[in-house]
Amino acid sequence: MPCKQRLAVALAALILTGCTGTRPSVWPFAPAVVPQQGAGMAGWTPPPTGYLTNAPPLDAGLIIGPPPAAGSARDKSDHETFRQTRKLVNTPAWTRAIADADLSGREGLKSFSCAAGVTISSDATPTLARLLMRMTSDAALLYRPAKAQYQRPRPPVGNSQPICVPRESWIQTDGSYPSGHSLIGWSWALVIADAAPQQASQVLARGRAFGDSRVICGVHFPSDVEAGRYLGSVLVSRLQSDPAFRADLETARAEVAASRASGPPAGCAQ
Repeated sequence: MPCKQRLAVALAALILTGCTGTRPSVWPFAPAVVPQQGAGMAGWTPPPTGYLTNAPPLDAGLIIGPPPAAGSARDKSDHETFRQTRKLVNTPAWTRAIADADLSGREGLKSFSCAAGVTISSDATPTLARLLMRMTSDAALLYRPAKAQYQRPRPPVGNSQPICVPRESWIQTDGSYPSGHSLIGWSWALVIADAAPQQASQVLARGRAFGDSRVICGVHFPSDVEAGRYLGSVLVSRLQSDPAFRADLETARAEVAASRASGPPAGCAQ
C-alpha cells in the first residue's frame, strides 16, 4: 500500500472512527508496506478523499528540483548529519522523534494541541481533525510522484546504524526525497497556526521540529526535510483556492475558539 494510504488509514482510525481497538504503538511514515490483517488493521475505515482530487496537478518534482547530487558538498553534508545524529540515540530528542513518527493522531495531534494550547481532536474540533486528515491525501499527490521520480536512497540504506523505527522493507524501496512526513507536518502547522493565531509561533516551531525529527530518526536527510517543507507551503497555497477547504477552515477557527474556552489540553508539559 502506498505511503499516503498507510498514513491515512492509521490516522483515520483515531480521527474518523474513534476506534479503540488494538493499534501498533508507532506508525512510522513509511508507506511502502502495511501490516497484514490481524496486526491491528481490522475494522479500520478508509480515509476521506482530499480536497484536490479533481484540481489541476502540480509537478512537485519540477517545483523542488532534484536532490543534491551524489558526492556533492550538500550530499556529503547530509550524510555527515546522519552520522552525527546517531549520537542522539536514547536522548530526549530521540524519544521525541519516535513519538513524531506516529501519525495515528495519538501523538501528532497531541503535540500540535500542546503547541496551540487547545485540544485538537475528533470530539473537540471535528472539522479541523477531518480537514487535517483530508490534507494527508492531498499531500500524497505531491510527494509520491516526486519520490518516484528521484528515487533517492534513504540514509540507513547500506549501513546498520540505529534508526528510531524498525528496519522494514520500505526503507530500501521508498524514496527519501522529498520527506512526505515533513510536508504533512509543515502543512498541518500552517493550517493550525491560522486557526489558532494566538499561538502561531509555537505551532510553527512544532511543525519545524516535526520535520527535524525525521533527521534525528535517521530516515531522512536535511535536504529531504527542507524539500518537504517547501511542498507543504505549496500545498496550503493551493488549498486556499478550494472553496470546500476555505469553508472548513472557517468552521475550524470557530471550533478552536470554542475548544480554547473549555480549557487547555490535557497531558501537556507546563
